[in-house]
Amino acid sequence: QVQLLESGGGLVQAGGSLTLSCLASGSIFSLNAMGWYRQAPGKQRELAAILTRDGVTDYADSLKGRSTISRAGAGNGVSLQINSLKPEDTAVYYCYASGNYWGKGTLVTVSS
Repeated sequence: QVQLLESGGGLVQAGGSLTLSCLASGSIFSLNAMGWYRQAPGKQRELAAILTRDGVTDYADSLKGRSTISRAGAGNGVSLQINSLKPEDTAVYYCYASGNYWGKGTLVTVSS
């Protein structure tokens, strides 16, 4: 079992930046990837960014060029920095780890 603890959500003005962090505990040796998904009001959950064990990254098209996902903690976590935030980035952001592990979610609200 893997537990995921998220932090870093909140209210941010458009144009600002924030960093979301997620730390994993438990059977982390088996994790091949960690990342973030997000779900905006009335929309389906979508991939925001993901980082594999080998260092490969992928981002939602809307976040490319203004976001960076990186390892956090002692290698047992990931951080997602988003710059130039837009109101459409408003969503609940969920930490994800391979094996279908999910965090509880952290709300990010971007005000215009």
